[in-house]
Amino acid sequence: MHAGVRSFGGTCPLFGASCANFNETTSTTSSVAAKADEDRMSSYVVVGAGPVGRETARLLVEDGHDVVLTSRNAGSISAAGLRTISADASDPKQLATMAKGAEAIFMCAMAAYHRWPTDFFPIMDGTVKAAEAVGAKLVVLGNAYGYGENAPSPLTAALPLDPTTRKGTVRNIMWQRALASDVPAIEVRASDYLGQSAVTYFSLLALPSLLRGHAISFLGDLDAAHAWSFTKDTARTLVAVCRYSGAWGRAFHVPCRNASIRELVGKFAAALEIEAPELHRLTADELESIGFHEGVEMSYLFDKSLLIDASDTENLLGVKASSLEAMIRDTLPASWQAI
Repeated sequence: MHAGVRSFGGTCPLFGASCANFNETTSTTSSVAAKADEDRMSSYVVVGAGPVGRETARLLVEDGHDVVLTSRNAGSISAAGLRTISADASDPKQLATMAKGAEAIFMCAMAAYHRWPTDFFPIMDGTVKAAEAVGAKLVVLGNAYGYGENAPSPLTAALPLDPTTRKGTVRNIMWQRALASDVPAIEVRASDYLGQSAVTYFSLLALPSLLRGHAISFLGDLDAAHAWSFTKDTARTLVAVCRYSGAWGRAFHVPCRNASIRELVGKFAAALEIEAPELHRLTADELESIGFHEGVEMSYLFDKSLLIDASDTENLLGVKASSLEAMIRDTLPASWQAI
């Protein structure tokens, strides 16, 4: 019997039921309600308010959880159960304050591409220290850079990391920092993104010309199969990780759809109901000449087939890839989606 509930010893004067039945029913109902609240009302912190971070926060709120979405410029989102806080994740004390009582912290922050070696480490270190301070699990959003140029395709999550670039080395160090922490950690690794507001090689080099109907210049082998991760599938994988009851200290891959650059451009053109534009291969010198210096070391990603094995994610987390058509529709600007 809950404290403050008085036993009447016979018939309840308010509800007419026997006191024993009344007390038993209310106690059981309260227990069930408390269990439901416990299941639904976990709290989470999502660090990084980009497309994946925002979608992760939205899905968690949709599941009934309390969520803090934080970044240096978090903005505002109108949703019950969601708070946005502008903060610097490299400050572990500040992050720990907002993460008190959180079951997990999602590290979805992104540093400027040319500043990964200087800006990413303080963010990762602050996030790890905050998770350790409050005893929260750590879910890290990563990518395939850490496997390096010599890794076999398809990539599996069990492959050792062997980076061959600066950015791959940065990603490897970040994951090793999470693994060495005092809290359980899992990394979710995505390939190149498709999805609304995603900033990727495709959105920078191909999509603007495609929308204008101009010829496209892109890096790598234009006919090599390539894995594409949907930002929304990535968020679904991150959320599913929280329910994973197996051993942590491992990685999961985001389920992908495969298409060469030529095939992908053709599908975008079909969605736009335009003729597929001409394609030209960019050389390293041409990348340098257009100011895309940071893309040169990563061009190997498109020089040959790059496929992702996400069978563990499908079998253990129950997440499957959306259709390529759904990814394309979401990637197109709203003005084009309405056509």
